[in-house]
Amino acid sequence: MRVRKVFAVLGTLLALAAVVPSGAGAAEDAQKQDAQEQGSKKPTVVLVHGAFADASSWNGVVERLQRKGFPVVAVANPLRSLTGDAEYLRKVLATIDGPIVLAGHSYGGMVQSQAALGNPNVKALVYVAAFAPEKGESALELSNKFPGSTLGDTLSAIDIGDGSKDLVIQQDKYWQQFAADVPRKDATLAAATQRPVNDTALTEKAGDPAWHAIPSYFVVAGKDKNIPIAAQKWMADRAHARAVVEVRGASHSIAVSQPETVADLIVRAAK
Repeated sequence: MRVRKVFAVLGTLLALAAVVPSGAGAAEDAQKQDAQEQGSKKPTVVLVHGAFADASSWNGVVERLQRKGFPVVAVANPLRSLTGDAEYLRKVLATIDGPIVLAGHSYGGMVQSQAALGNPNVKALVYVAAFAPEKGESALELSNKFPGSTLGDTLSAIDIGDGSKDLVIQQDKYWQQFAADVPRKDATLAAATQRPVNDTALTEKAGDPAWHAIPSYFVVAGKDKNIPIAAQKWMADRAHARAVVEVRGASHSIAVSQPETVADLIVRAAK
Protein backbone atom coordinates (compact mmCIF):
# COMPACT_ATOMS: atom_id res chain seq x y z
CA MET A 1 0.00 0.00 0.00
CA ARG A 2 2.82 2.36 0.90
CA VAL A 3 4.50 1.75 -2.46
CA ARG A 4 1.27 2.52 -4.27
CA LYS A 5 0.85 5.78 -2.34
CA VAL A 6 4.43 6.83 -3.11
CA PHE A 7 3.91 6.21 -6.83
CA ALA A 8 0.61 8.10 -6.70
CA VAL A 9 2.30 11.13 -5.09
CA LEU A 10 5.13 11.06 -7.65
CA GLY A 11 2.63 10.88 -10.49
CA THR A 12 0.80 13.94 -9.16
CA LEU A 13 4.05 15.92 -8.84
CA LEU A 14 5.12 15.03 -12.37
CA ALA A 15 1.75 16.09 -13.73
CA LEU A 16 2.00 19.45 -11.96
CA ALA A 17 5.52 19.98 -13.24
CA ALA A 18 4.31 19.43 -16.79
CA VAL A 19 1.49 21.99 -16.39
CA VAL A 20 3.12 24.73 -14.30
CA PRO A 21 6.15 26.37 -16.02
CA SER A 22 9.28 27.04 -14.04
CA GLY A 23 10.13 30.60 -13.04
CA ALA A 24 12.60 30.85 -15.93
CA GLY A 25 10.06 29.43 -18.37
CA ALA A 26 7.34 31.84 -17.23
CA ALA A 27 9.71 34.79 -17.63
CA GLU A 28 10.66 33.61 -21.11
CA ASP A 29 7.00 33.27 -22.09
CA ALA A 30 6.29 36.78 -20.80
CA GLN A 31 9.19 38.18 -22.81
CA LYS A 32 7.92 36.51 -25.97
CA GLN A 33 4.45 37.91 -25.39
CA ASP A 34 5.84 41.41 -24.84
CA ALA A 35 7.88 41.14 -28.04
CA GLN A 36 4.81 40.01 -29.98
CA GLU A 37 2.74 42.89 -28.61
CA GLN A 38 5.51 45.36 -29.41
CA GLY A 39 5.84 44.01 -32.92
CA SER A 40 2.10 44.37 -33.57
CA LYS A 41 1.85 47.85 -32.07
CA LYS A 42 1.18 50.57 -34.64
CA PRO A 43 3.61 53.48 -34.64
CA THR A 44 2.50 56.84 -33.33
CA VAL A 45 1.99 59.34 -36.13
CA VAL A 46 3.20 62.84 -35.25
CA LEU A 47 1.94 65.63 -37.52
CA VAL A 48 3.66 69.02 -37.77
CA HIS A 49 1.82 71.92 -39.40
CA GLY A 50 3.57 74.74 -41.20
CA ALA A 51 3.24 78.50 -41.42
CA PHE A 52 -0.13 80.22 -41.95
CA ALA A 53 -1.99 77.19 -40.56
CA ASP A 54 -2.54 75.40 -37.26
CA ALA A 55 -2.88 71.81 -36.03
CA SER A 56 -6.53 71.65 -37.11
CA SER A 57 -5.34 71.64 -40.73
CA TRP A 58 -4.58 67.94 -40.14
CA ASN A 59 -8.12 67.07 -38.98
CA GLY A 60 -9.10 65.06 -42.06
CA VAL A 61 -5.83 63.12 -41.95
CA VAL A 62 -6.16 62.51 -38.20
CA GLU A 63 -9.68 61.10 -38.60
CA ARG A 64 -8.55 58.61 -41.24
CA LEU A 65 -5.48 57.49 -39.33
CA GLN A 66 -7.45 57.01 -36.12
CA ARG A 67 -10.01 54.86 -37.97
CA LYS A 68 -7.10 52.64 -39.01
CA GLY A 69 -5.99 52.30 -35.39
CA PHE A 70 -3.02 54.66 -35.35
CA PRO A 71 -2.32 56.82 -32.30
CA VAL A 72 -1.87 60.40 -33.53
CA VAL A 73 -0.39 63.61 -32.13
CA ALA A 74 -0.86 66.87 -34.06
CA VAL A 75 1.78 69.19 -32.64
CA ALA A 76 1.26 72.93 -32.13
CA ASN A 77 4.31 74.19 -34.02
CA PRO A 78 5.46 77.46 -32.37
CA LEU A 79 6.59 79.08 -35.69
CA ARG A 80 9.12 81.29 -33.89
CA SER A 81 12.51 80.07 -35.09
CA LEU A 82 13.78 76.95 -36.80
CA THR A 83 16.10 76.08 -33.91
CA GLY A 84 13.47 76.74 -31.26
CA ASP A 85 10.67 74.99 -33.13
CA ALA A 86 12.85 71.92 -33.74
CA GLU A 87 13.85 71.80 -30.10
CA TYR A 88 10.19 71.92 -29.04
CA LEU A 89 9.30 69.10 -31.43
CA ARG A 90 12.29 67.11 -30.20
CA LYS A 91 10.92 67.34 -26.65
CA VAL A 92 7.47 66.22 -27.80
CA LEU A 93 8.98 63.21 -29.56
CA ALA A 94 10.88 62.29 -26.39
CA THR A 95 7.56 61.77 -24.57
CA ILE A 96 6.40 59.09 -27.02
CA ASP A 97 7.19 55.42 -26.44
CA GLY A 98 7.78 53.14 -29.37
CA PRO A 99 8.12 53.77 -33.11
CA ILE A 100 7.14 57.09 -34.68
CA VAL A 101 6.20 58.19 -38.17
CA LEU A 102 6.76 61.92 -38.52
CA ALA A 103 4.86 63.97 -41.12
CA GLY A 104 5.36 67.67 -41.80
CA HIS A 105 3.54 70.14 -44.00
CA SER A 106 5.31 73.09 -45.62
CA TYR A 107 7.67 74.73 -43.07
CA GLY A 108 6.90 71.74 -40.82
CA GLY A 109 9.24 69.77 -43.08
CA MET A 110 12.10 72.08 -42.06
CA VAL A 111 11.29 71.45 -38.40
CA GLN A 112 10.93 67.66 -38.60
CA SER A 113 14.15 67.31 -40.61
CA GLN A 114 16.07 68.83 -37.74
CA ALA A 115 14.10 67.46 -34.78
CA ALA A 116 14.25 63.79 -35.85
CA LEU A 117 18.04 63.71 -36.16
CA GLY A 118 19.49 61.09 -33.82
CA ASN A 119 16.09 59.83 -32.59
CA PRO A 120 16.05 56.03 -33.14
CA ASN A 121 12.27 55.86 -32.64
CA VAL A 122 11.54 57.88 -35.79
CA LYS A 123 11.21 55.26 -38.52
CA ALA A 124 9.96 57.37 -41.44
CA LEU A 125 9.62 61.01 -42.53
CA VAL A 126 6.67 62.08 -44.67
CA TYR A 127 6.89 65.44 -46.45
CA VAL A 128 3.51 66.90 -47.40
CA ALA A 129 4.04 69.79 -49.84
CA ALA A 130 6.98 70.44 -47.55
CA PHE A 131 10.55 71.61 -47.38
CA ALA A 132 13.25 68.95 -47.05
CA PRO A 133 16.35 71.10 -46.55
CA GLU A 134 20.00 70.25 -46.81
CA LYS A 135 22.35 71.71 -44.22
CA GLY A 136 22.71 75.46 -44.72
CA GLU A 137 19.46 75.97 -46.67
CA SER A 138 16.53 78.12 -45.52
CA ALA A 139 12.84 77.87 -46.32
CA LEU A 140 12.97 81.22 -48.12
CA GLU A 141 15.86 80.04 -50.27
CA LEU A 142 14.16 76.78 -51.20
CA SER A 143 10.82 78.42 -52.05
CA ASN A 144 12.61 80.69 -54.54
CA LYS A 145 14.94 78.06 -56.00
CA PHE A 146 12.51 77.47 -58.86
CA PRO A 147 10.06 79.99 -60.39
CA GLY A 148 6.40 79.92 -59.45
CA SER A 149 6.02 81.04 -55.82
CA THR A 150 3.70 84.04 -55.45
CA LEU A 151 3.62 84.02 -51.66
CA GLY A 152 5.64 87.19 -51.12
CA ASP A 153 3.03 89.41 -52.79
CA THR A 154 0.27 88.17 -50.46
CA LEU A 155 1.98 88.73 -47.11
CA SER A 156 1.45 91.37 -44.44
CA ALA A 157 4.03 92.02 -41.72
CA ILE A 158 3.56 92.74 -38.03
CA ASP A 159 6.50 94.45 -36.33
CA ILE A 160 6.82 92.77 -32.93
CA GLY A 161 9.46 95.13 -31.56
CA ASP A 162 12.56 92.93 -31.38
CA GLY A 163 13.83 93.54 -34.88
CA SER A 164 11.83 90.69 -36.39
CA LYS A 165 8.37 90.56 -37.95
CA ASP A 166 5.48 88.16 -37.89
CA LEU A 167 4.10 87.32 -41.32
CA VAL A 168 0.51 86.48 -42.27
CA ILE A 169 -1.26 85.95 -45.58
CA GLN A 170 -3.78 88.71 -46.30
CA GLN A 171 -7.18 87.18 -45.71
CA ASP A 172 -8.68 88.23 -49.03
CA LYS A 173 -5.77 86.50 -50.84
CA TYR A 174 -5.59 83.36 -48.71
CA TRP A 175 -8.00 81.20 -50.71
CA GLN A 176 -6.27 81.62 -54.07
CA GLN A 177 -2.73 81.62 -52.68
CA PHE A 178 -2.88 78.85 -50.08
CA ALA A 179 -5.99 76.72 -50.51
CA ALA A 180 -7.50 77.12 -53.98
CA ASP A 181 -8.86 73.56 -54.08
CA VAL A 182 -10.51 73.83 -50.65
CA PRO A 183 -14.15 75.02 -50.41
CA ARG A 184 -14.12 78.80 -50.12
CA LYS A 185 -15.99 78.86 -46.82
CA ASP A 186 -13.39 76.55 -45.28
CA ALA A 187 -10.53 78.59 -46.69
CA THR A 188 -12.10 81.75 -45.27
CA LEU A 189 -12.15 80.17 -41.82
CA ALA A 190 -8.54 79.05 -42.19
CA ALA A 191 -7.53 82.56 -43.25
CA ALA A 192 -9.06 84.02 -40.09
CA THR A 193 -7.44 81.45 -37.78
CA GLN A 194 -4.02 81.17 -39.45
CA ARG A 195 -0.94 81.19 -37.22
CA PRO A 196 1.67 83.85 -38.11
CA VAL A 197 5.26 82.80 -38.67
CA ASN A 198 8.22 84.88 -37.54
CA ASP A 199 10.36 85.93 -40.49
CA THR A 200 13.51 84.61 -38.79
CA ALA A 201 12.06 81.07 -38.95
CA LEU A 202 11.93 81.31 -42.74
CA THR A 203 15.42 82.75 -43.15
CA GLU A 204 17.29 80.62 -40.58
CA LYS A 205 19.60 78.05 -42.15
CA ALA A 206 18.98 74.37 -41.46
CA GLY A 207 21.32 72.05 -39.60
CA ASP A 208 22.09 68.46 -40.55
CA PRO A 209 18.86 66.85 -41.85
CA ALA A 210 17.48 63.53 -40.62
CA TRP A 211 16.42 62.43 -44.11
CA HIS A 212 19.98 61.32 -44.81
CA ALA A 213 19.47 58.48 -42.32
CA ILE A 214 15.67 58.00 -42.14
CA PRO A 215 13.52 56.83 -45.09
CA SER A 216 11.46 59.64 -46.62
CA TYR A 217 8.15 59.81 -48.49
CA PHE A 218 6.72 62.81 -50.37
CA VAL A 219 3.30 64.07 -51.37
CA VAL A 220 3.76 66.87 -53.90
CA ALA A 221 1.11 69.41 -54.89
CA GLY A 222 0.78 70.17 -58.60
CA LYS A 223 -0.66 73.68 -58.25
CA ASP A 224 1.23 74.83 -55.16
CA LYS A 225 1.75 78.61 -55.16
CA ASN A 226 3.91 78.62 -52.02
CA ILE A 227 6.48 75.92 -52.86
CA PRO A 228 6.65 75.31 -56.62
CA ILE A 229 6.19 71.67 -57.55
CA ALA A 230 9.57 71.72 -59.30
CA ALA A 231 11.17 72.45 -55.92
CA GLN A 232 9.18 69.71 -54.20
CA LYS A 233 10.18 67.11 -56.78
CA TRP A 234 13.81 68.24 -56.68
CA MET A 235 13.94 67.85 -52.90
CA ALA A 236 12.26 64.42 -53.09
CA ASP A 237 14.76 63.26 -55.68
CA ARG A 238 17.67 64.57 -53.65
CA ALA A 239 16.42 62.74 -50.56
CA HIS A 240 16.09 59.48 -52.54
CA ALA A 241 12.45 59.25 -51.45
CA ARG A 242 10.99 55.76 -51.10
CA ALA A 243 7.79 57.02 -52.74
CA VAL A 244 6.57 60.25 -54.35
CA VAL A 245 2.84 60.80 -54.83
CA GLU A 246 1.85 63.72 -57.07
CA VAL A 247 -1.60 65.28 -56.92
CA ARG A 248 -1.71 67.42 -60.03
CA GLY A 249 -4.53 69.79 -59.12
CA ALA A 250 -3.68 70.20 -55.45
CA SER A 251 -2.98 73.51 -53.75
CA HIS A 252 -0.46 74.06 -50.97
CA SER A 253 -3.19 73.05 -48.51
CA ILE A 254 -3.10 69.47 -49.74
CA ALA A 255 -3.59 67.89 -46.30
CA VAL A 256 -6.99 69.63 -46.14
CA SER A 257 -8.09 69.01 -49.73
CA GLN A 258 -6.63 65.50 -50.13
CA PRO A 259 -6.63 63.91 -46.65
CA GLU A 260 -7.16 60.38 -48.00
CA THR A 261 -4.09 60.58 -50.22
CA VAL A 262 -1.96 62.00 -47.42
CA ALA A 263 -3.18 59.45 -44.88
CA ASP A 264 -2.59 56.58 -47.32
CA LEU A 265 1.05 57.56 -47.81
CA ILE A 266 1.55 57.89 -44.05
CA VAL A 267 0.15 54.37 -43.60
CA ARG A 268 2.47 53.14 -46.34
CA ALA A 269 5.43 54.75 -44.56
CA ALA A 270 4.32 53.14 -41.29
CA LYS A 271 4.60 49.66 -42.85
